[in-house]
Amino acid sequence: MPREVSSPFTPGQPVSIEFFVGRIEEINRLRRRLISSREGRLQVGFLTGERGIGKSSLAAFMRFLSERELHMLGLHAFLGGVSSLEEMIRRVFDRLLKESVGTSWYKKIEGFLGKHIRQIGLFGISVEFNPPPEDLKRLSFDFAHVVRELMRRLGEEKRGIFLALDDINGLANSPDFANWLKSFVDEVATSQKPFPLCLLLVGLEERRKSLIDLQPSLARVFDLIEVRAWSDEETKEFFQKAFTSVGIEVDKRAMDTMAHFAGGLPVLAHEIGDAAFNLDADNFIDPTEALKAVFNAAEILGRKYLEPQVVQAIRSPHYRKILRKLVQEPFLGRFQRAEVLNHLSAEEARVLDNFLRRMKKLGVIESDPEGKRGAYRFTKDLYYLYFLMEAERTKNFRK
Repeated sequence: MPREVSSPFTPGQPVSIEFFVGRIEEINRLRRRLISSREGRLQVGFLTGERGIGKSSLAAFMRFLSERELHMLGLHAFLGGVSSLEEMIRRVFDRLLKESVGTSWYKKIEGFLGKHIRQIGLFGISVEFNPPPEDLKRLSFDFAHVVRELMRRLGEEKRGIFLALDDINGLANSPDFANWLKSFVDEVATSQKPFPLCLLLVGLEERRKSLIDLQPSLARVFDLIEVRAWSDEETKEFFQKAFTSVGIEVDKRAMDTMAHFAGGLPVLAHEIGDAAFNLDADNFIDPTEALKAVFNAAEILGRKYLEPQVVQAIRSPHYRKILRKLVQEPFLGRFQRAEVLNHLSAEEARVLDNFLRRMKKLGVIESDPEGKRGAYRFTKDLYYLYFLMEAERTKNFRK
């Protein structure tokens, strides 16, 4: 009989606010920045963390908090594929327009954006901000003035703006964007006028470094907020909330298994939870279903998150065997070449140096700065946890 409810898990998407857990330290730090910006002091933050750690979910939560608790205008703009300053500006104001539809202040936004609003979609029920290129350039040059004018028009409706610029991969390599950001911050600082904006960039650490390489002065501009992995208890809390919402009970051992292999990464928790939801037929997740969900999630994870070059490289049976050993006792993802040799077969030992060179070149492992000469570690928790799931699956298939 088909289910009457859909999966509460959303692999690859920000978590629903109702299932948001943990992040107390990060939330409190960002909340202080929001309060400061609401008082008229520009705040610029950079929210970072590895893929799948929940950066976008945290940004979405802060937008929700800024609106509900602090009475600010919250905007969360996704900039995937954007590499030009003008398109970034267009998307920000397009998000402003779309978020204002149906609100008490929509007419003010409509008047603010003027003739550049056009009706789109079936029967023209959607709206889009679509100005000509020359107007976008003017908006980018006058951004500080435009934001002040926006706040003036909103009056008592909103007490500040929270703006999250998410998925900035393309912009991180843009000198125009880096220079624009530095100039914008300097303009606001030298004006000595209140500026109630909290600007939050969301991206990988290498994107922040790329922007700083392009404009070194940005190093002192960004307030760096790093998103940590969930604790074991927070992971279990997430699973409990999600499964309870659809009337599914979870055996304690099953919960332990799912939390262990999720490793505190929301992206893995969603994949494992979704796999368990799809396997379940009696509204009860038992240990066998949990383990099978882990195996199914590992297969999906390999297809969705591993780079094609990595997938190609680990087709070698010797490489796969070495990887499985590196994620288990006594190594657990950190290892020294000399120690690894003692745990390898003759065939595996023969290819170890080639394996290390190839995995390092592909970015799977890196030299461990905290270890001795010849020490390595996995570059991402996502890689470590994937191979841990693979090792467990292989072990069970041999039983």
